[in-house]
Amino acid sequence: MPRWLSKVLKRIHALAASGSVRLTDKALVELAALDLSLDPDDVCLVLSELTRDEFGERLRSQTSREWLYVFKPEVAGIHIYLKYALRSDCVVISFHEDEEQ
Repeated sequence: MPRWLSKVLKRIHALAASGSVRLTDKALVELAALDLSLDPDDVCLVLSELTRDEFGERLRSQTSREWLYVFKPEVAGIHIYLKYALRSDCVVISFHEDEEQ
């Protein structure tokens, strides 16, 4: 595992615990489409419990060139594709069922 991953997880856990999380419109639509009755508070809980084992990849945004982090946790028995950017808060970009599972 990359060395920077523990710092990223520590930061995301702190942001999620403080509620400093925003969901893009796309992520909100995807969250509703899961039909699991999850809300943004539930997303904060998922973020606060992410582990190194759930890490997928780090990639650069084509538009902003910032790092985006992909995790694949299991939520209510479904493998989720979760992509976010770390800014002054956490911006959740994608939150949908992982099609690879």
